[in-house]
Amino acid sequence: MSNPLVKTALLVKAALFVAVLAAATNAQAQTHRRHQHGGSSDTTDRPAPAVPADKRDSGVAAGTYAGRPYWQLLAQCGGIYFKLNVLYTDIAVHARVTTPDPTLNNEVTKKLNDAIKTATVFFTAAERFLMNDRGIERTDAVLTYSEQSRAAGDRLKSVDAALSAAKACPVLYQACQSAYPKACSEPLVPIS
Repeated sequence: MSNPLVKTALLVKAALFVAVLAAATNAQAQTHRRHQHGGSSDTTDRPAPAVPADKRDSGVAAGTYAGRPYWQLLAQCGGIYFKLNVLYTDIAVHARVTTPDPTLNNEVTKKLNDAIKTATVFFTAAERFLMNDRGIERTDAVLTYSEQSRAAGDRLKSVDAALSAAKACPVLYQACQSAYPKACSEPLVPIS
């Protein structure tokens, strides 16, 4: 066993064994905690993480969302429209590949393009609020709102559910344009 190649191979195998053992132990511990606390393995239904209050955030003045930060609501709307884009993309792929239907494909492609444009408008406004209110960089703004937007979209499982969840978003954006025209300066693309 004085051969250096044999020693190196044995060391690599031992390190690999330890890594696999650690991963298996961690996975088993997570499964045990999940079952012990009654949680499911499906993380898509998790609620959006609580957002700590920040005095610098511009809040909605009146209505259903009074007191909540604009950036949070705009990010959630962006997440809803992004999910709508994903759902429409799935339909478009089926209309192109599985059961070719050029008419449906064209119709849904227009809707998915509108949805991603609208999501971008909401995300841009959320970024502007965070950058202006908190004085952070764009990258940090995206990291701040990403969990809120992802959680809002992940709860939606169908096009109808996404369209229903998005109903209040244009009204919110119009209120934002009235109160903060610089932050919400992009025109909102109506979803066809």
